[in-house]
Amino acid sequence: MEQTEEPVELVERVCALDIGKASVMACVRVPHKDHPGRRRQEIREYATRVPALLELADWLRSQSVQLVAMEATSSYWKPAFYLLEAEGFTCWLLNAKHVKNVPGRPKTDKLDAVWLAKVVERGMCRPSLVHPKPIRHLRDLTRYRRSLIRERTREKQRVEQLLEDAQIKLSSVISDIFGVSGRQMLQALIAGQRDPKALAQLARASMRSKIATLEEALTGHFDDHHGFLCQLMLERIDAATAKIDQVTAEIDRVIGPFAHQVAQLDAITGVGMVAAQELIAEIGVEMGRFPTAAHLASWAKFAPIDHQSAGTKKRGATGRGNPWLAGTLGEIVAAVARTDTFLGERYRRLARRRGKHRAIVAVGNSVLTIVWHLLADPQARYQDLGPDFYWSKVNQRRRERDLVRQLEYLTGKKVVLQPRPEQPAA
Repeated sequence: MEQTEEPVELVERVCALDIGKASVMACVRVPHKDHPGRRRQEIREYATRVPALLELADWLRSQSVQLVAMEATSSYWKPAFYLLEAEGFTCWLLNAKHVKNVPGRPKTDKLDAVWLAKVVERGMCRPSLVHPKPIRHLRDLTRYRRSLIRERTREKQRVEQLLEDAQIKLSSVISDIFGVSGRQMLQALIAGQRDPKALAQLARASMRSKIATLEEALTGHFDDHHGFLCQLMLERIDAATAKIDQVTAEIDRVIGPFAHQVAQLDAITGVGMVAAQELIAEIGVEMGRFPTAAHLASWAKFAPIDHQSAGTKKRGATGRGNPWLAGTLGEIVAAVARTDTFLGERYRRLARRRGKHRAIVAVGNSVLTIVWHLLADPQARYQDLGPDFYWSKVNQRRRERDLVRQLEYLTGKKVVLQPRPEQPAA
C-alpha cells in the first residue's frame, strides 16, 4: 500500500466557538484525567461584549486551551477573533462550507460548537487566511477607496443619462465629459446658457477641432429641471473625489513600511501604484503563507481545477474567490492586454483560441505568479520576456511545416522548399 505523508495529530486542548451577533457558544474539549484516550468537554455561553469575551479568555486560559476555532459568520467573528488573538491564543477562522454538519443531525448552537470542536481537534479542516493588523488596516482603506470610486462612477453615469434625457449628446463627442472642457459646458448649462454655439466655444485644446460637431451635440431641450438635478449630481461627484483624495493620502501613509514591495509590484507591466497597493492589501507581503505561487493562484481562484469522472475530463470552474482581488486583477489584465509585452501577447494568444474570459483568468494567474516571486524574494526584480517569447520557443521545423500546409491550403498547389542561393561575395 502507498504510504501517506499526512501526520496523525490530535489537538489535546481545543475550543470551538459558535458565534452569533449577541452571544457566543464555546465548547472546550480536553483529555480526560481518569480515562486515558477519552475526552472531556464543557459548553458555556457568553455575550459578545468585551467584558464577557474577557471572561471567556480567562476561562480558556484556565483550561490551557491550545487552539481556538470559529466559523466565519458574517462580520460577527471579528470581535472574538481579534480579542482572543490579542490575548495570546492561536485562533483559526474556518470556512463554514468546510465544516458543515452531517445532514440529518439536529442543529442547535451547542451541537454546532461540539461538532466544530471535534472537527478541529482531529485536524479535519484548514484555517482561512487572516492578515495581521497592519495589512487589515490597509485593506480597509483600499476597499473603501474602491467603493468610493464605484459610487462616483455611478453618479457620473447618472449625469450622462440625464444629458441623454435632455437630448444633449455630449458623451458621443467627448470621451470624458467631466474633463476641463466638458465640466465648463455642464456648469454653463446649469447657469442657464442654452446657446449651442456659445457652449461649443468653451472647448479647449484639441477639442476645438470638434466645435461644429459640439454645436450639434449641445442642441437639445436642457431646462431648469435638468440643471437642478445636474448640479446635485456634480456636487456628489466632487464630494466623492475629495473623500477619495483623503483616503489615498491615508493609504500612502499607512503603506509606508511596505514601500519596497510596492515598488517591486509597480514595475510589473499593467500594475500601477494603486493596483500595487491593492494587491498588497489583499494578499499581504508574507508569502510564507503560500508555499508556492500555485497555492496563491489557487487561493485567489485563478487556477484551473481538475474535474474528472469515469475517466472523462470535464471543464471545471475556478470558483468564487476574493472579489476585491479579482477586480484588481481584471483591471491589470485589461491594461496589459493593450501593451506590446509578454503578458499582452499571452492574453491575445489565449483570447484568440479560448475566448476573453479564459484569457483573463490565465493572465491573472500569470500576474499572481509574478507577484508571488517578487514578494517572496526582496531582491527580485521584474523583467519582461518580450512579446516574441513564444515564437522563440516554437520548434522551427514544426513552424515551417505548419506554414507550408497553410500555403498549400490557400493555393491548392504543392509547395516545395529549396535552399536560398548563395549571394556572391562583394
